[in-house]
Amino acid sequence: MKRVAFQMKVKKDHLEEYVEWHKKVWPEMLEAIKRNGWNNYSLFMREDGLIFGYVEVPDSFSSALERMSREEINDKWQDFMAPYFEIPEGTHPDGNMIQLKEIFHTN
Repeated sequence: MKRVAFQMKVKKDHLEEYVEWHKKVWPEMLEAIKRNGWNNYSLFMREDGLIFGYVEVPDSFSSALERMSREEINDKWQDFMAPYFEIPEGTHPDGNMIQLKEIFHTN
């Protein structure tokens, strides 16, 4: 199991709506996340919109992202969520996740 941390940035004027959508993530999206081995997936957000994400995947983050890219529901979710993020226009949020290097871990 590979532990992965990443960061992203939500636009400051979209914070509340972004949080609300994550209280009601589409059931089909939750099924795709589970089906593709995204375990213990958590998002944390600072007041300025900086997102810290954590997920455990079976192999690598790039493989986990690639598996999700084959899911039609993921494409729809990414299109829907794109306006909430500080990312280049025409891109998906999951293509702009900045993976963080693990430097310490204790069991």
